[in-house]
Amino acid sequence: MILLFLSAFVVGLSGAMMPGSLLTYTLRKSLSAGPRAGFIIISGHALLELVLVIVIFLGFDMVLRSTQAQVGIGLIGGALLAYMGIDMIRSSAKNKLRIQMDSDKSGSGSMLFYGIVLSATNPYFLLWWAIIGLGFIMQSYESFGYAGAAIFFLGHIAADFGWYGLISIVVGNTRKFIKEKPYRIIILVLGAMLVFFGIKFFYDAISRII
Repeated sequence: MILLFLSAFVVGLSGAMMPGSLLTYTLRKSLSAGPRAGFIIISGHALLELVLVIVIFLGFDMVLRSTQAQVGIGLIGGALLAYMGIDMIRSSAKNKLRIQMDSDKSGSGSMLFYGIVLSATNPYFLLWWAIIGLGFIMQSYESFGYAGAAIFFLGHIAADFGWYGLISIVVGNTRKFIKEKPYRIIILVLGAMLVFFGIKFFYDAISRII
């Protein structure tokens, strides 16, 4: 189960570190609201993910037991995971990663609420959970039952809280962010790991057919 937790952590971290609306919002609120901002915002994100996991089990319990569904989701999820990893590697190599750090001078508002809204309105977030997240949950459930699914979820949100919490603390206290070159290297490594997981998804799916 430790390996499952670490795998979920790495996959979750690869998604958390990619620039997007949630990361930009966290940077801005950390500048205006301080180190606590990231933890509040990502709590909303994690709450939405918990709801999605519950919905998956309520509506897809039979799917979790279906070999045909496991093969299909494994192939599609593996392809998407590999594509995301390759895209991360390409973006890092070509220096296309950009993060806006303009100070947000508006009121603090409900950061928890915006953590939910910004996640829910991100099409990649929903696509990730519909295909890749479901694939990982299926594998976790098959190996360790509901405990496996819980371990995967905890590993996944640990990555979110770890990264966004770190950003919030660093930016909130120093008004600075990680330098470009180390950030690009981290994204490059995480992208390679996503490609590895994508290939593993493919292999596991094919092995069920053979």
